[in-house]
Amino acid sequence: MPLERFIPFRKHDVSRLCENVIVQERTLFRMFSTLLVNRIHYQYHEQLEGLKDSYNDFDPNKDTRDLTSSSEATRKQSQKAFSSAFANLLNAANFEKVTNEDLEAALNEESLFKVRLAVSFEDFEDVVFYRRGESVKTETLRTFFGLRKKQVSFTNDKVAVYITFKDKAYFKEKGQTPVTFKPGSTIVKLFQNVPKADLEMLFPNTEVKMRPLDKLIISASAAIGGTVVLVTKLGASLLLIASFLAFWLGFKDDEVELTKQSLITFGIGMGVFGSFVFKEWTKFKNRKIRFMKALSDNLYFKNLDNNAGVFHTLIDAAEEEDCKEALLAYTFLLKCSEVSVEGGAAFYAVRAEREIAAGGMSLGTLDSVIESYFSEELDCALDFDVADAINKLVDMELVEQDGDVFVARPLNDAVNTLDDYWDNIYQPV
Repeated sequence: MPLERFIPFRKHDVSRLCENVIVQERTLFRMFSTLLVNRIHYQYHEQLEGLKDSYNDFDPNKDTRDLTSSSEATRKQSQKAFSSAFANLLNAANFEKVTNEDLEAALNEESLFKVRLAVSFEDFEDVVFYRRGESVKTETLRTFFGLRKKQVSFTNDKVAVYITFKDKAYFKEKGQTPVTFKPGSTIVKLFQNVPKADLEMLFPNTEVKMRPLDKLIISASAAIGGTVVLVTKLGASLLLIASFLAFWLGFKDDEVELTKQSLITFGIGMGVFGSFVFKEWTKFKNRKIRFMKALSDNLYFKNLDNNAGVFHTLIDAAEEEDCKEALLAYTFLLKCSEVSVEGGAAFYAVRAEREIAAGGMSLGTLDSVIESYFSEELDCALDFDVADAINKLVDMELVEQDGDVFVARPLNDAVNTLDDYWDNIYQPV
């Protein structure tokens, strides 16, 4: 499977890891780490407020009133702004977009929960899925009435869903009155531990359908039971009906005499037949209800957050990833500038002469060094987002660029730079 940008360690653990790499000036580094994390947190707080503002016009769960009503043009503009900002947030949190091919595969592949699902894609104006993390889990499925076991592996740790429904006019023309969602609204959901084969169960208009095997089982049961009822319970009633039909159609000359006994027999036969039909119909409905319960049970334990609540979860996730990336990039650049040519660590041997002379590393070298460190020291394979980390550090003036080589500013200077940022963040007009 392709490597993930996601760093599967807590921010606190990454900070301690960086302290162990630096070794010296631990107290000063902790101060640097605190100031850096707080600066990134402040930036994401502003982003959160912007997301809440742009989502307000079509939030299906809001409990506040608007001072003025928004026009359709304003709603469209807000929706476009929200869509772009939400995609940027997911990218910052190291989520990957689920391709159309993945969705098609999920729809065509058999569900792990023995449920067949159908989705009306025509109801959506926009549908986007994102995922993060791929941990392989194994589930034992029983087939052929429990006689055969099959080991199935599935992945996808977290899945974010962004869906915009079509407007009222579409559903009115379709003759449908939505109950579980509001036409024109945008829903955002976050799930965990979702198998790739069951991505379709995350759609809000998913309908449970019978699998061919389930239909065969019910049909066979109904056919066998119906035959037994016809032969043992309805024989006399069927003969009576056949005699009436033959007489009315002219195939029989003898008049059929209706006696009290024959009417009672006919009534009992019809009652038995009616109870059999009702029993089979109830069996069908109960089986469908069990399938729906299996679906709802799975969604209950997999759902992490909904709509505006997702912003807070994703903002926290994006903030964590940015902090971890920035701390790692700065730490390894700082360590690189302190390592002498003769006594350098083994993973700095990949540096070119110009990098050694400048006391820094290029993007490619830094990326390779960090990924190698995680692989060798922590048994963790990842695709470190080095460009994003360096861009943040350069913007914050914690790293300087010399051609294609990046050099970390001394730790004391970096702390003073971050401290000055907070001292001057609000200037009087």
